[in-house]
Amino acid sequence: MFDFEKLDLYQIVKNQNVKVLTLLKSNVSIDPYLVEQWKRSSLGIMLNLVEGTGRMADQDKRNFLTIARGNVYEAVAILNLLKDLQLVTDSEYSDLYQGYESCSKMLLAMYRSYAK
Repeated sequence: MFDFEKLDLYQIVKNQNVKVLTLLKSNVSIDPYLVEQWKRSSLGIMLNLVEGTGRMADQDKRNFLTIARGNVYEAVAILNLLKDLQLVTDSEYSDLYQGYESCSKMLLAMYRSYAK
């Protein structure tokens, strides 16, 4: 088992991506550009977390965690837009928003742990 697979944060982010990709697959009314951007930003959270976990230097780890947190913000901005366009339900919005909020908080805590 790889180190990143042991992280609670990784499991949350992976689950979040399953939800996003499932929603995007079932909702064909979302603009293809937004679909690709949301996929990229949401997957970017997971991939940057994983890549940062594999780095040896704390500065490298913090850099990838910062990028991952930026990806969270991008994904939330797209989610907000889709809610305003009524392309996601209130339930979908709430569930995904809470997941991204948890990711953001955990990424920040992880970043701070490497800053010591």
